[in-house]
Amino acid sequence: MIEYLKGEIVELTPAAAVIDCQGRGYAVNISVNTYSAIQGKNPCKLYIYEAIREDAYILYGFHDKQERELFLQLISVPGIGGNTARTILSALNPTELYHVINNENVTLLKTVKGIGLKTAQLIIVKLKDKIKFTGETLSLAGTTLNIAVQEEAIAALNMLGFAVPASQKVVIAILKEEPEATVENVIRLALKRL
Repeated sequence: MIEYLKGEIVELTPAAAVIDCQGRGYAVNISVNTYSAIQGKNPCKLYIYEAIREDAYILYGFHDKQERELFLQLISVPGIGGNTARTILSALNPTELYHVINNENVTLLKTVKGIGLKTAQLIIVKLKDKIKFTGETLSLAGTTLNIAVQEEAIAALNMLGFAVPASQKVVIAILKEEPEATVENVIRLALKRL
């Protein structure tokens, strides 16, 4: 499984990129948000989702793990495939999408090409609980909160058997108090609180 690709951008359009990784070119489908984020950056790093089907092997690339996580949540909704999820992420940036889902804004979600009333309602119903606490994370993204530390700490706590929602609450609270804390310190403090 490919976690990420790092290399020179050979071709770049708002819908796709070709990344040269040590002489091998990878065609990667991207959203407009990723296009904006990687434009002018060489070398660049894209986090990857591999869609393997009988008739195709498709790579989707994202400029950060947060966008990839949103993509994965979107494709978990019945009737939403990779291209539809990419279209949604092109029309709405991750912060906007979190707010649309948390505020149950069906009208704004329907403005995305290919999304009707029933699909918009289904997306909101299926994802509202899954991204409940992440919206709080995004509101802190402009501060010194380190998203990478947060993700690693939550993943480690999950591996230790703690539920993700409870871990998220505790880790976010710790990072509010100590924004410069290392992953190890966050985990240590979280273990005392869980």
